[in-house]
Amino acid sequence: MRRDAIFYTIFQRSPELIFEFVDLPNSFPKNYRFESVEVKEPTFRIDGVFLPPTDTFPRIVIFAEVQFQADELLYHRFFSELQLYLYRNAALYDDWYGVIIFAKRSLEPNNTIIHQPQLDSSKVQRIYLDELGDSSEQPIGISLMQLTTASESEMVSAAKSLIARVKQQENGILSENDLLDIITTIAVYKFVNLSREEVEEMLGVKLEETRFYKEAKAEGREQGRKEGKEEGREEGREEGREELKIELIPMMLARGINVEEVADLLGLTVEQVRAYIR
Repeated sequence: MRRDAIFYTIFQRSPELIFEFVDLPNSFPKNYRFESVEVKEPTFRIDGVFLPPTDTFPRIVIFAEVQFQADELLYHRFFSELQLYLYRNAALYDDWYGVIIFAKRSLEPNNTIIHQPQLDSSKVQRIYLDELGDSSEQPIGISLMQLTTASESEMVSAAKSLIARVKQQENGILSENDLLDIITTIAVYKFVNLSREEVEEMLGVKLEETRFYKEAKAEGREQGRKEGKEEGREEGREEGREELKIELIPMMLARGINVEEVADLLGLTVEQVRAYIR
């Protein structure tokens, strides 16, 4: 499972969650938008960039990196990309901030000498999800991020516990429906081989009541009509699994996930995904 893809999908849907990690004044505007941006000459694609509202000052652009595997060149790439982006957009921003989220500290590059001054500065925040403490004692937004690292054996109880907290507690970031929607999204990524009914029973929620499922189903049906593939509701457990996968394809593609990653996440072949979107 590509957990970094889950993070970027979540951030795209709810950019406000980045402020669980960024230490900015409470008065700072929170209506950022999340983008994947391309910087040319040479070409870089930066997956996680939070762009500030155009009418705010100072205009602070936030760069985010999510790391779930070892990469000794991570800091070289991260700082090169963000500096090149700032160079190409010098007139648009007044300052920058960087957030690097690691699943665990051991994934951090060993050699940090070149970039140590930047890493030690107030502009860069490194987060280690496994060191944040008991998920039940964290703000709901951070608990949500920790949920992505839960093993399959831990996922069910952790998700149910978080759902109970969401229904009981007020939070200053997202509505209850939005949070339940994101928890459902994480579960769908994690248990892609389960049928819709199995996921519903596992979490104790109805997927069709969440925005995620409504959007996925609406987009899936529309695309299915265009392709002439909607031939009635499939029956049976195995057929139900395939139906959910197909309905998720346009949703994932719309969130900026490429064809290869969609195929990997859903357990399909690249040809199957491409055949659906032709």
